[in-house]
Amino acid sequence: MDGLDVAELVERLGSDEDAVRKMAAFKLQSNIGDPSFTDVFISEGGLTNLRYLTLHASGNTLAYSLTCFSRLLEVDKGWDHINQDVVERVVELVVTHPLVNILRGAMAVLGAIVAHQRSPNTQETYTDTFGFRALKPAIAIYPHFLEKIVSSLSAADHALCANALQLINALMRDAITNDGEAEWPRFIKRLQDLGVIKAVYDLMQSNALQDLAHPLLEFQALTKVLLRKWRDVPLDLHKPEHRRALKAIHLASNPGKSAETLEDSEDGKEKKHNPEKWRRLGFETETPGFEFEETGYLGMMDLADYVRKNENAFQTLLLEQSTFSPRTRCPIARASLAVTTILYDRFEVDGSDLDDTKAYLALETRSNYDQIFKPLILQWFRLHLAGLQAFFRLWKVTGAEREDFLKLVDLVRVLLDAVIGDTKRDTSIQEVEEMIQDYDCERLRKLQMENLQLMYEDTWGHHLRQVRDELNHEALQFMKEQRIRCLLHGAWFADGQGLKNESGRAMQSETKSVHQVRYVKLSHNRRYLHYADFDVKGDQDPDLDSLHEKLDLSLVSSVASNISATTPNSTRSSTSTLKHLPQSSTTKITIHGYLPSSARGGSSHHHTNHNRHPSKSTSENSHARKEEIPLLILYPSTHSAASEWLDGLLMLLGQQPITSETKKLTNLVAEYGLKIRLLNVRLDEPGPEAGEGIEVPSREGLDENYFYDIGGI
Repeated sequence: MDGLDVAELVERLGSDEDAVRKMAAFKLQSNIGDPSFTDVFISEGGLTNLRYLTLHASGNTLAYSLTCFSRLLEVDKGWDHINQDVVERVVELVVTHPLVNILRGAMAVLGAIVAHQRSPNTQETYTDTFGFRALKPAIAIYPHFLEKIVSSLSAADHALCANALQLINALMRDAITNDGEAEWPRFIKRLQDLGVIKAVYDLMQSNALQDLAHPLLEFQALTKVLLRKWRDVPLDLHKPEHRRALKAIHLASNPGKSAETLEDSEDGKEKKHNPEKWRRLGFETETPGFEFEETGYLGMMDLADYVRKNENAFQTLLLEQSTFSPRTRCPIARASLAVTTILYDRFEVDGSDLDDTKAYLALETRSNYDQIFKPLILQWFRLHLAGLQAFFRLWKVTGAEREDFLKLVDLVRVLLDAVIGDTKRDTSIQEVEEMIQDYDCERLRKLQMENLQLMYEDTWGHHLRQVRDELNHEALQFMKEQRIRCLLHGAWFADGQGLKNESGRAMQSETKSVHQVRYVKLSHNRRYLHYADFDVKGDQDPDLDSLHEKLDLSLVSSVASNISATTPNSTRSSTSTLKHLPQSSTTKITIHGYLPSSARGGSSHHHTNHNRHPSKSTSENSHARKEEIPLLILYPSTHSAASEWLDGLLMLLGQQPITSETKKLTNLVAEYGLKIRLLNVRLDEPGPEAGEGIEVPSREGLDENYFYDIGGI
């Protein structure tokens, strides 16, 4: 405002020369948004000149004047100069004028007029001056008005797209708020028929998101408001449009003569109708109106849209289901309503609030646009169709029955949450549909269990951790007993003859005799390892009496091995599924320990028979002179045997297992125990009937003079 003479500027706006008016309007654009300047401008009578230019100017002068007028309305000034002449003139410009700079200003003015809220301190009539109703007389003269603003959403000029979308948002919001129950749905349907959904969907996925962020987010919020409003409309079969929609679904099912409800006969008696008229379509009862209580008219719209666009598939599915028993038929209508509820919850429709749109946008950064914008909500009907088809597929794959309906609903909910939640903003709806259809059941079950575990961790985190710790301890004890039982069962080992060490040189047998195999078995009291060497592996395992050598486990100090921490097929314990180690492998288990002095002096090799405990005096006196030596070396033939014996010996000595196979099996047992407990939270298993299995004594010979005892009281 510095250096600008407002009076002179107002005078120039009223000049007879177009060039002077153009320059004045151009300068006015940059100052009209300042409230202090605006007050002086209005007091000098500039608003009258500006309104005159809006009504009669052309070219750039008109474009500048419209921009000034829109900015004046943004600061809540100049509303007393808005009348039907101004509205009709601006509507005419939107419909007939091709220049982008004029269209930008015209749509901005109309958007402000429609969105303006009547001040409580004024006596102006809202319906006549502002809102959607103020535009309706002009729209009647220019019926292509809505088509023009929808087509502007595809313009190359981002500012024009933004102004057009702001105008559409204002029209939708005003219609939803102020129009009658029968009027606003027709207006919304007209916009949808003109292609507004596709146009906004393309804008949300484009790179122009930064310039259109606010109007796009407002349109997304309005979409949620529409969904909530449709959901809140109860299905009323006394309303003609509701009754027609339900009847259209019935007729599309190709009911045939036997299924049709016949009209009253000439004598006034009503003929019987098909008792399965609605249940054959998947409703639970013959009064389908009550089943729309949760989804309202939104559920009816989704079901009707599916039937209308997939009539042949709908009839084929019904024909196929008719060959099944009622217990195994897929309830098509109930499935459709369930998918509607899933999508409604997934997009958090009840959580939308138009008043917080600007504040919500201001709190977010540009890097979070993918989290803010959800273009898939604009493809509601296609998502519903994809979800419903997935329900049919899962029903068939899982062999579900009527009692499994809620379980299938949970499974579809997990599916849609996973696909929609992981979808990026620029992912096309076709890709989303393919992902929903290609999601296999096994992968879905695994995801369901993960989600279930996360849900219970959030709810019962402390208690769940206690349960997990308890199950891990139980699983470790279970694996300890299993590994020790492997030792009790016994196993065959190579004695090292003919094997090669890591350098490739042949290893010499540690015994003087030449034997090929060794059999080792843990004694029943779990205190000794009995073993013996044999020339060949027998058909039957030898018993303890035939094993002439034994090792006292109290002498064992440590167990070492060169077994890899990660072994192939480590999650399987059956030796039938494991390949034998290659002949060049030197995998071995070395049992180290201390020998008493007498034993060391009597024999120089570690296969000496140890069947006595050293005395305390001997142990104490010679402790300093003891030297740890290998007592026994085992060469397992499979990874499974190596894991069983190494971890079995360690746990027998009170140590923790170290092989990956044992650890994975322990985790597997613990996880399965946790899953079983989580899946057991629903106590919906049928229990015994009251009094079942109890013999009721006869009351023969009894009179009314008796007493009874409750719980020993």
